[in-house]
Amino acid sequence: MGVRKDAAVANERGTRARHRMSSEPSEPDEELMRALYREHAGPLLAYVLRLVAGDRQRAEDVVQETLIRAWKNAGQLNRATGSVRPWLVTVARRIVIDGHRSRQARPQEVDPSPLEVIPAEDEIDKALWLMTLSDALDDLTPAHREVLVETYFKGRTVNEAAQTLGIPSGTVRSRVFYALRSMKLALEERGVTA
Repeated sequence: MGVRKDAAVANERGTRARHRMSSEPSEPDEELMRALYREHAGPLLAYVLRLVAGDRQRAEDVVQETLIRAWKNAGQLNRATGSVRPWLVTVARRIVIDGHRSRQARPQEVDPSPLEVIPAEDEIDKALWLMTLSDALDDLTPAHREVLVETYFKGRTVNEAAQTLGIPSGTVRSRVFYALRSMKLALEERGVTA
């Protein structure tokens, strides 16, 4: 007996809600929203799930937006004859289409996580190395420093360095040899070993 009474009450509420939707041009209320949800949310969700390839969260969002639009346009629904479901289905389909179009128009978002695993060049180590190198160069004689700068740092050949410095090529070779030995010792004193 209790089940029949509950079913009768639910049926009566649904009838009142349908009557309210079709006859009252007044402001939409909470009962209208409940009636729309009760009568149409399930079938609408099943329909939208097919449109969004089974993405349940997206489908629920579309159904919610559809029901909110129905609630906001209750006056339009009141004038409609027959069921409001065709209107709801059309609105839901348009929401899905609009969502698809907006995702196509927007540039695809890029995941920044691959950039986090790429090691960045450590500028501090580079600066420390240059400071140590400069300090070690200061320990050399001016003649040795001169030939190293010309050959190693400016990339000149022995003949080019000789011409620039105005000394014979053999002297440049000899100075480079002794300058490199002195540079190696100066760097070792500073803790640099290679």
